[in-house]
Amino acid sequence: MTDWISLLVPFALIAALYAAVGHGGASGYLAVMALAGVAPAVMKPTALALNLVVSLLGAVWFFRAGHFAWRLFWPFAAVSVPFAFLGGRLDVPPGVFRGLVAAALVFAALRLLLPAPATTELRRPPVAFVVLAGAAIGLLSGLIGVGGGIFLTPLLLLLRWAEPKTAAAVSAPFIFVNSAAGLAGHVASLRNLPAAWPWLALAAVAGGMIGARWGSRVAPAVRLRPALALVLTLAAVKLVIV
Repeated sequence: MTDWISLLVPFALIAALYAAVGHGGASGYLAVMALAGVAPAVMKPTALALNLVVSLLGAVWFFRAGHFAWRLFWPFAAVSVPFAFLGGRLDVPPGVFRGLVAAALVFAALRLLLPAPATTELRRPPVAFVVLAGAAIGLLSGLIGVGGGIFLTPLLLLLRWAEPKTAAAVSAPFIFVNSAAGLAGHVASLRNLPAAWPWLALAAVAGGMIGARWGSRVAPAVRLRPALALVLTLAAVKLVIV
């Protein structure tokens, strides 16, 4: 049996850190649950449900701060949502699921360790790339139980399509709609939510409110990023070898 109460503080810290950069924290929740030995059937709906709560907070705070860009949000969202729904409907063997989550966690860890690139000359994303990237991110998001922010934000920054605050403001609602689509694609999985889910949600809300306000008004938690990257890497290793 998982001691969910012991995970409240880690979930709150993850929500705060991720919300500070416009993310919902699904990869972090998956990491904690992987380290705690939670079953894959429970991990996916729990991460997506918490993602909905925290990403909504981030979307509101970054929008109120004036960083949201509709022109960047809607093309990616329009393509990714149906694929996230499809990914949510797909069931994969536990071993494949663990491998996919591990790959996503390593990707997120590497991104956390990379310095934020300069975005002096912003570009418009090509339509063909938006379609391909949106479809791939949506499918993978629904399949493994993340909102896709760990993939979209690096794209927006590394390809100079947005400044950091704008990337966060676009990623937050993107994560929300993808998480909702992923859950809609497999509504039956909601019955696997742990009995302690309301407490987990409360912890995520508390952390998310702090992180979203901080990130939208001040700056991301740069010093905590390496520590979180380490946790994600350890969780990825555990998923592969167990």
